[in-house]
Amino acid sequence: MPEGLAEMLMDTWAPLIILWITAFPSIYMAPINHSQVLPSRSSRGLSELSEEQRVLNRSKRGWVWNQMFVLEEFSGPEPILVGRLHTDMDPGVSKIKYILSGDGAGTIFVINDKTGDIHAMKRLDREEKAEYTLTAQAVDRDTNKPLEPPSEFIIKVQDINDNPPEFVDGPYHATVPEMSLVGTYVTKVTATDADDPVYGNSAKLVYSILEGQPYFSVEPHTAIIKTALSNMDREAKEEYTVVIQAKDMGGHMGGLSGTTTVTITLTDVNDNAPKFAQSMFKAKQLELTTKQEIESSYISHQERLIAAATEYSCQQNFYAFHENKSNIGVIILVWGEIQPLDFETKNSYTLKVEASNVYIDPRFISMGPFKDTATLKIVVEDADEPPIFSSPTYLLEVHENAAINSVIGQVTAHDPDGSSSSIRFSIDRNTDLERQFNINTQDGKITLATPLDRETSTWHNITIVAMEERNPSQISRVPVAIKVLDVNDNAPELVSGNEAYLCENG
Repeated sequence: MPEGLAEMLMDTWAPLIILWITAFPSIYMAPINHSQVLPSRSSRGLSELSEEQRVLNRSKRGWVWNQMFVLEEFSGPEPILVGRLHTDMDPGVSKIKYILSGDGAGTIFVINDKTGDIHAMKRLDREEKAEYTLTAQAVDRDTNKPLEPPSEFIIKVQDINDNPPEFVDGPYHATVPEMSLVGTYVTKVTATDADDPVYGNSAKLVYSILEGQPYFSVEPHTAIIKTALSNMDREAKEEYTVVIQAKDMGGHMGGLSGTTTVTITLTDVNDNAPKFAQSMFKAKQLELTTKQEIESSYISHQERLIAAATEYSCQQNFYAFHENKSNIGVIILVWGEIQPLDFETKNSYTLKVEASNVYIDPRFISMGPFKDTATLKIVVEDADEPPIFSSPTYLLEVHENAAINSVIGQVTAHDPDGSSSSIRFSIDRNTDLERQFNINTQDGKITLATPLDRETSTWHNITIVAMEERNPSQISRVPVAIKVLDVNDNAPELVSGNEAYLCENG
């Protein structure tokens, strides 16, 4: 055959050959007992074979029918012809009776016992059941004896594109650091299609982005979402809504589609220096503060807490530190108990406060310096302080023969506040139960109320109370020790009695 003619015939017949090959694979019939090899009919007559060998020989000739399949969701006014069963034992005189059993026999699939025609009585759904396994048998209509061994076959429900893609896990949420490079991975979404993945393109999905450009992109076959811009700034816009579409039929026209929403949040990176809300801050604090917060609401920062770990510092015996929960600076007095704030000594302090980033993203280190300064003026307010005694303790001496109402000593106290108040003095009677002493409430002079006897008690310890007349709640206490001095007021006495003893012969 000339080479040109051969190529022309191949171009003409190849599509038909391929069509004939691909038209039948959806049907499969598996006759029983094919593993036994029988002699051919040409070698000996039928009369020489046993009944069992005749049946086996017939099964070798086997069933003959067209392919069996039915399109899903197909319905019409009449039952759908699926195919026809036929055996070569049928002489064509209606002696054969066809019997059908198995999945859906008699309900979904009905056979004409004379012709072998199989009809589908109901509309089928491949996603509910993809194939049915049935058994065919041919018997003699008069005797009901089998003419062929039973044989299984399959009726397949052929898929149509009747299910759109679905995002069963949507809507999605994802995060990505701000200022990420183009192509940075964000997240992956997944759609499912209930159609047959091995037949046609009904379940072949292609992804596209409907909303969210030009900031993000999606890979059409993997559904991986990536960044498409490199300068996305959280401080300018923090959240983006991206709509992803999945379309079957390989994305071609006529395919079904489904969508999902992906909410993408930019996470903070340290690309901004700390910034005070203003250059000058004022704070007020009562005097007598020791190791306490002085002000906690005047320092702000542009970054989120995780990215903006900030360290504060100041001067003049004050310390500033970063409060993590509120991202503000807190000033603490470190003079402590040694030297608390005192309005009468100094009523204001002017501090320089500096805020600097502890952690800086290496990509933005050239944008430094990452710090800011501000001025803080702390005004010390006057507090109503209790009276202050001239001495922390007092020691007085008195002779035991001192006269009643004689002055044995004096205590003094004053109000340290600017608007000084008069002081009233009193004795804490819990320390002078026998009321041996009195005190002048105006000048603090202590006098003797009862006679003293050094031989009975040498020391007396009392507590003096000083109270502001203007504010009686402001009081102070001071211990006073009183020593009783001896005088010669007792004659000598013999230790023993007046009796004496003398030995005899002495």
